[in-house]
Amino acid sequence: MLSVTNVVAGYGAHDEVLKGVGMTVAERELVVLIGPNGAGKSTLLKSIAGFLKPREGAITFEGKPIGGLKPREITRQGIAFVPQEANVFPSLSVEANLEVGGYVDRRATKGRIHETFGRFPVLAERRAQEARTLSGGQRQMLAMAMALMAAPRLMLLDEPSAGLSPAAAQELFALIKGLHAAGMTIVMVEQNALDALEIADRGYLLVDGSNAREGRASALAADAEVRHAFLGG
Repeated sequence: MLSVTNVVAGYGAHDEVLKGVGMTVAERELVVLIGPNGAGKSTLLKSIAGFLKPREGAITFEGKPIGGLKPREITRQGIAFVPQEANVFPSLSVEANLEVGGYVDRRATKGRIHETFGRFPVLAERRAQEARTLSGGQRQMLAMAMALMAAPRLMLLDEPSAGLSPAAAQELFALIKGLHAAGMTIVMVEQNALDALEIADRGYLLVDGSNAREGRASALAADAEVRHAFLGG
């Protein structure tokens, strides 16, 4: 479904965060990106989502090149990006946030909101509340629900458990696992690497903007060198 080949990208003229990264994602896979801070994990997601234009390399989605397209165009291709921060509109109600998320196809918005509230009953109970009043876990849930309003075929999740309590993080991982079980293809960046690998199919370890290791998630989680260096022993 997704192919990233030798991508070089960064935030300035002489800033190369990604130094020839590659990755593939099959339909219905859950792939997790792990590695130390500054490894380029979030930069890779932003390059796929259109917020950064690769200087070199290629990105294709369902066989079509998307590297360099604008974020709105990539969303219309079927990719939804959920950033780590500033991912909801705090002063808008839960329902209004979902309406914003449905901008790709306004005609389907009402039906998708109904469907979303069925999937996220916690949000349905708080539909009139401003997003600022939600807990951290509920805000992340709302951000993911907004992304689903675009009916994506691929979701990109950047550090979804960042700043959450252990209980809220586990609840969010269960939600992500449920979306994956329902057929959603997901690429997730996550510092909580062991928990992420536990629900993933495959993983990529990035170090200093390059591929360091890849394989089945269970194999990466069991690898003594990977655990010692990047997963806390």
